[in-house]
Amino acid sequence: MNIQPTSKVTPFLWFDTKAEAAAKFYVALIPNSRIVDVAYWREGAPFPVGSVMSVTFELDGHPYIALNAGPHYKLTPAFSLFISCDDQAEVDHYWTALTADGGRADQCAWLTDKFGVSWQVVPKALGRLLSDPDGGRASRAMQAMLKMQKIDVAALERAAGPV
Repeated sequence: MNIQPTSKVTPFLWFDTKAEAAAKFYVALIPNSRIVDVAYWREGAPFPVGSVMSVTFELDGHPYIALNAGPHYKLTPAFSLFISCDDQAEVDHYWTALTADGGRADQCAWLTDKFGVSWQVVPKALGRLLSDPDGGRASRAMQAMLKMQKIDVAALERAAGPV
């Protein structure tokens, strides 16, 4: 395995067989991303010789490693990737792409993509509204958010009420 991440701490994702497909999908979706290395299983490994063992890649400049190692472990929402979005259009873009082809919407900005990886697609407006100095506005925004799957910024603003 030729793993040389650019960071001392690197998220490591375990896949059954789809590490390369997942990495290619993610780097095509997220700007400033790239595949760094693909390593293959060799003779004596518990998987077919020449099949993809691992993919080292970067998402928005941050390193990740994806491993094909069989069905022994499953990804869970206990670990998720967080996308901070500038506006509703960006939320819609990522939400649509990540829930396509078998992805699944969850509550409060969470989703699981077609590869089983959990994501949070969060507009910056959510943080602003939930930390509003007016506790009533923050509370109303929180109550609205708890009823959503994909975050709707306009609906949050309406629920929070006037400044």
